[in-house]
Amino acid sequence: MPTIAMFYGLIIRMYYAPGEHPPPHFHVYYNEYRATVDIRTCDILDGELPGKQTKLVLAWAELHQEELMANWQLVMNEEEPFKIDPLK
Repeated sequence: MPTIAMFYGLIIRMYYAPGEHPPPHFHVYYNEYRATVDIRTCDILDGELPGKQTKLVLAWAELHQEELMANWQLVMNEEEPFKIDPLK
């Protein structure tokens, strides 16, 4: 699963999987925490993160929504997603 961004200890990844289930989403890892985030709504679909990290990753997702959707299309076609700038 390629890493598309890393910032403040958060690791953002997407699977190469044409059969990956909708809605378009990405996976977030932070220490022992795991979460799945809906790209279109910027809501956590599954899992959990600490409060501060939740705010950071959702703010980042809103800023990069178009890039995340472009990456979703790539991974659905079994192509490698591109890196997205971290939250600064």
